[in-house]
Amino acid sequence: MTNRNVKAIMIVVAVTVPWVAVWLTSSVLPSLGVGVPHLEEQLSTVGEVAVSGLSILGASFLLAWAAETAEKDVPRAFAIAVLAVLAVAPEYAVDALYAWNAGVNFGTTRGAEAGNLAVANMTGANRILIGIGWAGIALFTVIRARTNVDTAVDKGSGFLDSAVTLDRDIGLEIVFLLAATTWAFLIPLNGGIDILDMAVLVGIYVTYIAIVLKGDVDPDLDHVGVPAYLQGFRKPRRIATVIALFAYSGLVIFVAVEPFAHGLEEIGTSVGIPPFFMIQWIAPLASESPELIVVVYLVNKARSTAGFNALISSKLNQWTLLIGTLVVVYSVALGRYGALPFDDKQSAEIWLTAAQSFFAIAILVNFEISVKEAITLLVLFCSQVFIEFLIIRDLVAFPLTDYEFLLAFSGIYLVLGSVLFVRRRKALAALFRRTAGTVRTAFSGG
Repeated sequence: MTNRNVKAIMIVVAVTVPWVAVWLTSSVLPSLGVGVPHLEEQLSTVGEVAVSGLSILGASFLLAWAAETAEKDVPRAFAIAVLAVLAVAPEYAVDALYAWNAGVNFGTTRGAEAGNLAVANMTGANRILIGIGWAGIALFTVIRARTNVDTAVDKGSGFLDSAVTLDRDIGLEIVFLLAATTWAFLIPLNGGIDILDMAVLVGIYVTYIAIVLKGDVDPDLDHVGVPAYLQGFRKPRRIATVIALFAYSGLVIFVAVEPFAHGLEEIGTSVGIPPFFMIQWIAPLASESPELIVVVYLVNKARSTAGFNALISSKLNQWTLLIGTLVVVYSVALGRYGALPFDDKQSAEIWLTAAQSFFAIAILVNFEISVKEAITLLVLFCSQVFIEFLIIRDLVAFPLTDYEFLLAFSGIYLVLGSVLFVRRRKALAALFRRTAGTVRTAFSGG
């Protein structure tokens, strides 16, 4: 069994090596004055997407193994939070790049476009996480449970009546996500992302981390495969291994996701997809891929709860840290403090993203997501993106402007979410009480 686990680790690491070699010969070694062939120049766009995509796949497995192994020494919620941050680090890098360009090119058309792209990329990533991530993983979990045992799935009387039950410990994340969502509705009112947004949103996430660090460690949590093998190491070696896996997988994802996203953008543009549409949807889809791969891996191991915890934790850190830190990057590039500006359409994008989050949270307050609810999330997301694509391409005559269309979809999400919150008001009150108890316990030390 040990040899089998060692072979698994070696195979996954080997998958990441080709792109690491490309990165070293194209970026690192030339900067050090070492003359080597630039392997990246020898790859076609399709080849670049394939090699970088495989490295992301391999790094995602290493990341998942590290997080599972770490659960022996730190609270599970904290291990998952670290996993979520590293998995969405590429999205941070892409958004930071646009925010930086907006500051450097302040006062120009290019700067204004970069600011809008930063917001578009951020809102696209957040909506993908729920519309495809939450919905898709729920459906995958239920489908998988038809042939494999998964205690998290209530099969009901049929497929449409099936539901995935969530761990009630995830209630803390749901409440903090609701707080961040509530604040997000206010962001467009100031005409930009400013220091107050940063203080509130980053403060929400820091408070959340402070609470989960107070959680209990469960060293007897059952694992199988590679995590079980790594947990058998003596503590110093185990901790060093986890840190090495986190560091290496994080590095691979960081250096591979940009060429992967840009390659997809080039392929999309070559077949007639508008660049702005690519940056809002295709690039975030690429940068979210490590996280979705990790969650599929966890669900496939019948760890549906851990998978959904990772998705919800990722949504929380994207909806807090990602938004809150954009103003810092923008101000540094600008050379002075300034709020990251955006136009009216991006204001509507933020409201739509907040409205989708509002509806998704309403679904989870009773700690389950049904197949019908997952399909609703997926259909609403796909239909909005598809109709917007038709509008952008002038393929259909639509009676609403882009701005009005986005507001109309926001209204749909808000109505659906409000109805669910009213119907589940007792569950919501119980969720608040449970979270208040968790917070009191964490800060009282009891």
